[in-house]
Amino acid sequence: MGLIARAVEEGGIPTISLSSARDITESVKPPRSVFINFPLGHTSGKPFDRKLQMNIIKDAFDALKSIKKPGTIIDLLYKWQDDDDSWEKAAGV
Repeated sequence: MGLIARAVEEGGIPTISLSSARDITESVKPPRSVFINFPLGHTSGKPFDRKLQMNIIKDAFDALKSIKKPGTIIDLLYKWQDDDDSWEKAAGV
């Protein structure tokens, strides 16, 4: 997605990437991104948790406006509770 984001930005459209894999994001270097320490596949929050999902999206758009240096990654401070394995059940794990 970092390559796509760079191509879109070359066309004059700002982008923001949401990531749950910081090491991959650091190596790909998208123009701007936010990191959320959630299980893979749940970057925008838990299924059906509209409030959390909207907060994450709003924070990502705020980061889009505030990031000035290419390659910047902002950590969003949301926490996935350690005892919550709902993501595994939803994925059939």
